[in-house]
Amino acid sequence: MTAAKLPRFSIALKLALRELRGGLSGFYIFLACIALGTGAIAAVNSVSRGITDAIASQGQTLLAGDIRFELNNRLANDQERAFLESLGQVALSTGLRSMARMPDGSQQALVEAKAVDGAYPLYGTVETEPKAPLKDLLASANGSFGALAAPLLLERLNVKVGDELLLGSVRLRISGILVTEPDALSEGFGFAPRLLLSQEALQASGLIQTGSLVEHAYKIKLNDPSIRNTLGARANREFPAAGWSIRTADRAAPSLTENVDRFSQFLTLVGLTALIVGGVGVANAVRAFLDSKRTSIATFKCLGAPAFVVTLIYLFQIMLIGSLGVIIGLALGAVAPFAAFGFLREFLPISADATLYPGALALAAAFGLLTTFAFAVLPLGHAREVPATALFREQSFDQTRLPSWPYLLAAAVALGGLAALAIFAADDRRIAVIFLAAVAGAFVLLRLVAAAISALARRSPRVNSPALRLAIGNIHRPGALTPSVVLSLGLGLALLVTLALIDGNLRRQLTGAMTQNAPNFFFVDIQSNEKEGVVETVKRLAPDGKIVQVPMLRGRILAFNGQDVARMNVPPAGRWVLRGDRGLTYTQNLPEGSSLVEGTWWDKDYSGEPLVSFSEEEGRELGLKLGDTVTVNVLGRNITAKIANFRKVEWRSLSINFVMVFSPNTFKGAPHAWLATLMDSTATPAKEGEILRAVTTAYPTVTTVRVKDALDIASQLLGQLATAIRAAAAVALVASVLVLAGALASGNRARTHDAVILKTLGGTRSMLMRAFSYEYMILGFATAVFALVAGGISAWFVVSRIMKMPATFLPDVAIMTVIGALVLTVGIGLAGTWRILGQKAAPVLREL
Repeated sequence: MTAAKLPRFSIALKLALRELRGGLSGFYIFLACIALGTGAIAAVNSVSRGITDAIASQGQTLLAGDIRFELNNRLANDQERAFLESLGQVALSTGLRSMARMPDGSQQALVEAKAVDGAYPLYGTVETEPKAPLKDLLASANGSFGALAAPLLLERLNVKVGDELLLGSVRLRISGILVTEPDALSEGFGFAPRLLLSQEALQASGLIQTGSLVEHAYKIKLNDPSIRNTLGARANREFPAAGWSIRTADRAAPSLTENVDRFSQFLTLVGLTALIVGGVGVANAVRAFLDSKRTSIATFKCLGAPAFVVTLIYLFQIMLIGSLGVIIGLALGAVAPFAAFGFLREFLPISADATLYPGALALAAAFGLLTTFAFAVLPLGHAREVPATALFREQSFDQTRLPSWPYLLAAAVALGGLAALAIFAADDRRIAVIFLAAVAGAFVLLRLVAAAISALARRSPRVNSPALRLAIGNIHRPGALTPSVVLSLGLGLALLVTLALIDGNLRRQLTGAMTQNAPNFFFVDIQSNEKEGVVETVKRLAPDGKIVQVPMLRGRILAFNGQDVARMNVPPAGRWVLRGDRGLTYTQNLPEGSSLVEGTWWDKDYSGEPLVSFSEEEGRELGLKLGDTVTVNVLGRNITAKIANFRKVEWRSLSINFVMVFSPNTFKGAPHAWLATLMDSTATPAKEGEILRAVTTAYPTVTTVRVKDALDIASQLLGQLATAIRAAAAVALVASVLVLAGALASGNRARTHDAVILKTLGGTRSMLMRAFSYEYMILGFATAVFALVAGGISAWFVVSRIMKMPATFLPDVAIMTVIGALVLTVGIGLAGTWRILGQKAAPVLREL
């Protein structure tokens, strides 16, 4: 910057501050739009950062150790155990799902059983009612072992402290209520209530058999904590075939952290949508403000002020007011974690206190200021062109042509910076790019919709009703509100329709088609010597039912083509396949419900190198192709198989499906259990209860999962998620309403002139009200139609292409959207117009 221009900046800033002494009249909607969008982004990212930091800071407690080694379906051998004990104090916990039942067989419930030893927990405390040492509560007495039950289990079985339960072959005495366990968060989500017992009780239950789905977690309090982050590589190097999953305290709950990051990214993008919608309000407010200052602008020019200085004066004012809106938004975002943590402590074991998160606030401030600048530049470019002659007559800005190229370039750079910031801050940048492209496309489409509405109105046939004729003329006349109203409501309503349709389709699947096509039961951990007996028991009670049985093993993917998966950059969509153990099976024939899409199936008597069939969708997400190799660890052995084919899997059927299906020779002689399903569309709830009791009583080590119960839990989770999503969408809709109000307010001066002239020519207030009502109804209906089309296409893409489910258009959502759009446009429009119609004619006519 040259020295000659510095005085100009100083003068422009002084004049801007002097003009601001008149107050913020006309900028309240501007402030609300910026504060709302900035506050939403600041709040979401602050709460997300708070949860992530709390998990990291309490890693030892949440993991109940400095480091955890997890083995599935087997205990550590002598050499592995000796290695673990050399590192420090070791606590063993064992987890599995099983059926807890009343001694008389009257009731049963699925439980997440967890057996612990005397060293548990190494960090943190187990809270119980009554308060007593954990060792005493789990001790055996009078032929039964003590156990702690979650309140939900007591409710489901209608039992209380002191009552007895059966788990497998062991009798348990409920010695207390389990309030909290320190490492619950690191154990992952459970579909059933917790039952805490001792290792001795679990051994006596007989539940741990060959092929049982059991997780053994060795948690260690290190003698030398400084070696924590290098232990994983050392353990895998010394025991390459162990197949254990290693997690350190700084990654105590990676699944939760990743889900929080993803959900916060989604809500941030929704908040950004609200901010961009608010940017339209900024543009409207700036245009109206500059229109009201046209005499001041012309005066500055008459006094010799360069256009550059005049532009700076009002740019400074706008950015100062925008900064005030950002500060208000940051204040809202800063207090959000303090309010949210009090609520979240009921669901997450977070003991850390909330604080300020400067990074999250700085990100929100950058979004807010960039949005303000990007949407204020073009109106400033129009204001720059106001001629000095506007001092002597009423003249608005000429918006029919674009401002000069420096202003267009500045707006483009600001919008580019806004997009780059959103992509840089996103965890999944591909989704961020798609989202921003969709928003940009929606803006272009809304402009085209507004132009189409104006063109149709211009070419519409002449009607007899004066009010309707005036409404149609208002839609296409120069300076009409059509672009502002359509743009204001269109994006918010389209987002709301998209989310409503996604939510509705998911609920229909969970309560409709998925329930109808899903099996009634899953029977897990069936031993080979129990297989025929389980089938006979089920067939006796459901003779018309269809029973499917498959062998079941568990294994962890270690490598693709010899490359360690832990060192691979895996796309987010495919990471779940590599997280923890996967169910494995083998078969001679192509599984029912699957179809080959590439490659060939192996012969029935195949005996060559191990082959594997991979699910097509997951294989593509992981970048696999025919001929690649997959190394899995099963029961402490590393097995490498070549991908022989890809098959399409219908996951939503909830039938028996696996990501990987191996050739039978791969696991020849390996011990394993069996998995079975029952499909009986005629079974009543009473009959299902009878089947559940019969199988559980005859085969206590078999875990029976009623699919309807699992779907009910999924529906509850979906409802909680939908509430948060709707709240975020409401922010965008509120921003749309504010922008709509601002757009109508910015046109009040022109409306006042029109109303006064029409009343002077004999028009009545009732006729003018009907005309304005017709106008707002037409615009509201057109906007609702766009929202339905755009939202329907977006929801279809998400449901059918991303979630791989059938997408259905829901008429009730369409009706509510149309009604909502009409109420908003007509209600807000008439509320703003009523005052205009009461203006006295003389003061307005003098200005013409």
